[in-house]
Amino acid sequence: MARLEKLYKQVDNIKEQYFIRNRIAQENREKENEAAVRIQSWFRGCQVREFLSHLHKNATLIQKIWRGFTARALFRQRVKTAYFIMKMNFYNKMAVKIQQRWRGYYVRKYVHNYYARKRYLEGLTRKNEHIRRDLEEFAELQRRERERITLEKEEKEKSIQAQRLHFLLSTKQCPGVFNSPFRAEPDEMELRLKKVKPLLVRSAPKERKTPNITPDLSNLMPNRERLPPIHKKPQGPFRPALEVQQQRHRPLEPSLRVATSITALEEAREELKRQEWRTCVIDQTFLPFSNTSQNKRYESMMRTSTPFEEVAYGTKHFREEHKEYLKGKKVHVSLACTCRTAKTHSVCWHDSGSGIWDL
Repeated sequence: MARLEKLYKQVDNIKEQYFIRNRIAQENREKENEAAVRIQSWFRGCQVREFLSHLHKNATLIQKIWRGFTARALFRQRVKTAYFIMKMNFYNKMAVKIQQRWRGYYVRKYVHNYYARKRYLEGLTRKNEHIRRDLEEFAELQRRERERITLEKEEKEKSIQAQRLHFLLSTKQCPGVFNSPFRAEPDEMELRLKKVKPLLVRSAPKERKTPNITPDLSNLMPNRERLPPIHKKPQGPFRPALEVQQQRHRPLEPSLRVATSITALEEAREELKRQEWRTCVIDQTFLPFSNTSQNKRYESMMRTSTPFEEVAYGTKHFREEHKEYLKGKKVHVSLACTCRTAKTHSVCWHDSGSGIWDL
């Protein structure tokens, strides 16, 4: 009985130990389960990875063998094609050589004779050389002829100049311009002046006696003055007739009025305005001390507003349109005064609480 009673006393302790051991076993069981799951997952992962590695190695081996087979087949096909092309090129080259030899033989034997062709070319060469020598001689003769004509022309011009300047010939008493006493020998022009004769001046042609067909204007214009007579022998050197003729019949030269347009000034001003407009910020320039705005009518500002929006510019106020509704009512008015300063208008608004008028 004592032993049983002792056991009854240890029941609670036994229960407590039982629950403690069960809890510890449960905790260890979960840890062991997690460890087992982790070990199994690692092992299975190693198996799968090893299997996949084996599959990859086999697939790589198969691909390597297949690609090598296809590459060798393609290479053999390319070698065959290159060999065929090389043979065809060789055969074409040999065919061209055979055709060349045959055509050369046929042309030399049946088309033209080589020796006859050679004799023709030699004769043509000799003829070309002969013609070339003749052309060179002809060109030399033409050059000499041009030089001779040029020299004759210069000599003629010098002679004409000497005839025109014959009055500058030196005399016994007075040396000429071309015979300076400071020179050892006279100038070439001085020698020419001594050789040539002076230029003869032709007199004015005589008027032929023709019947008077023109009407007599002496009765119509009795106060007309007669022109002075022309000298028969004009003095001094004269220019050549050809030069005078060219001067008389020279083409017209456009004057400044013809060369430029009538509206050139206005066009230049418009162009200048367009160039200034490119760099201008505003079109109308600000002139503070000018009379530009002196005669402008003053337009009052609209300072009232409606429940919806501000009254548009230029809209009349209600009291200006319907004055009959405002009779006997008090309206707040803002006073405006115009101030003049330096010829400019400025508007000053003065709002005051006492500005109440009775309408």
